[in-house]
Amino acid sequence: MLDGLPVVREAFPRTVRLVSTARLRPPVLERLVSADEAVALAEIESATSQRLVAEQRGAEGIGRDEFVHGVPYANFVNAAFAYWKPREPNRFNVTRGAWYAALDVETCMREVVYHMTEFLARSGVLKGVVEYAEMFASMAGEFVDLRQAPDHPCLDPDPGKGYPIGNTLADAVRARGFNGVIYPSVRHAGGICIVALRPHAVQSVAPGDVYRFEWAGGPEPTITRMSEELSKTSRR
Repeated sequence: MLDGLPVVREAFPRTVRLVSTARLRPPVLERLVSADEAVALAEIESATSQRLVAEQRGAEGIGRDEFVHGVPYANFVNAAFAYWKPREPNRFNVTRGAWYAALDVETCMREVVYHMTEFLARSGVLKGVVEYAEMFASMAGEFVDLRQAPDHPCLDPDPGKGYPIGNTLADAVRARGFNGVIYPSVRHAGGICIVALRPHAVQSVAPGDVYRFEWAGGPEPTITRMSEELSKTSRR
């Protein structure tokens, strides 16, 4: 599967990923319960949270020893790999999660717009408001590089055609011990994306600004920078 594809050793000092702000805010109940009740809630969460269960026991597609611990925002990194939807695969992951990022936020925005517009269109109403926060990270190591292979079939704009090939490619990348794939964005001409296929490939995570996407009946939303840094977000 990897025959003829270049493998590069690359270091990216800063990549960016957009994450729903719903994942970044502290639980509402934290302000409403006592310390003892908070401990009980934490025990319930540890038994029901897919991320926490995967960190403690591993999951079908990923071992517990692969997760990262003891670094800022480790829970956000681990969540990206602990959650996935087998019935709704992404371009390079179907049996386990992955960390998708880009070299600039505009590329991330076009990816978000594409997927959210598709979701809203399926509901029949192109109206909605969502907020996403920047999560910066550095990455380094060996990656399969598709920048010189923009016509690779895994980059087909049709998910039904591109995604199965992309997932087969990702399996081969992991089997060879590489950290992920660098590829030209399918949704943003000129943009470059990176998918990290291993948690340890995502380093030095830090939050950035928040953006509001608002669909008012058409496929193109209004995007507003909220200028709200998430520096006070939990660093667990």
